[in-house]
Amino acid sequence: MLKLEGIIPPIPTPFTSEGEFNDDLFRGLIRWYLDLGVHGIAICGSTGEGYTILPDEYLRICEVAVNTVKGRVPVIAGIIVNSFKQALIYGRIARNAGADALMVTPPHYIFTPCDEGLYQYFRRLAEELEIPLMIYNVIPHIPVPLKVIVRLVNDVKYLVGIKQSRGDISGLADLVRAVGDKISVMSAIDDLLYPSFVLGAKGSIAAICTVAPDLCIKLYELVRRGEYVEALKIHNKLLPIWRVVGQQDMPSRVKAALELRGIPAGYPRLPLLPVTSSVREEISNVLKDVELLR
Repeated sequence: MLKLEGIIPPIPTPFTSEGEFNDDLFRGLIRWYLDLGVHGIAICGSTGEGYTILPDEYLRICEVAVNTVKGRVPVIAGIIVNSFKQALIYGRIARNAGADALMVTPPHYIFTPCDEGLYQYFRRLAEELEIPLMIYNVIPHIPVPLKVIVRLVNDVKYLVGIKQSRGDISGLADLVRAVGDKISVMSAIDDLLYPSFVLGAKGSIAAICTVAPDLCIKLYELVRRGEYVEALKIHNKLLPIWRVVGQQDMPSRVKAALELRGIPAGYPRLPLLPVTSSVREEISNVLKDVELLR
């Protein structure tokens, strides 16, 4: 069964100014991350505006990612939809395109499923698709409870990990203690990767890894070696980056930060807009302060 660990950036989906998928920029982004030594690639997540992607686009994105990565690292395909039927459609597309695993959120519309509904949602997806699956625990008003996750870990052989987001370091600690010896608990708590790794998270799939993969890889390796003083220095560089990037228009800010680093990432998709000149300057100043820009 697939083992997920290390720094896995959820990469942006580049769009043209008209909102069309730009596969050339996408290939360039993937190659940049691979050359830096990331441990996997996540596509169509929140940072990748996966909630905006149509099925035919999703197929193309998965195909380009798999064909560009060529098996060097796992490709994890995000699914951000509102029903089991929708998730099956996207899951089959990703599986047939050659993705190594799925990263699936709970439904995110206003209504809240019960614990049994969440359990059946993830269990049936894994069993019907027969592909490694990661729970993406990110929806603020629909957290997947620990007791549901423990039950799924015990019952579903294809469940390989959970991406703990929502800024919940306490929830991550509980997960590591309860199931960290059975599945990969990956941190998406962007400003607290350092304590996440110390607590036992196996790695990170987080937007901060998209903007500063080089720093995140260094942080991960330092903590693994027990070099905590040096790791804290990297944490203090990552913190202001996340403060300027982790806003409500985060995908737009991530793309701006990458472009400032010399890595074209395309346009966001409406209703998100490119950042203003003042926001771009703010991001640039932070990246200069932490020595990611000259």
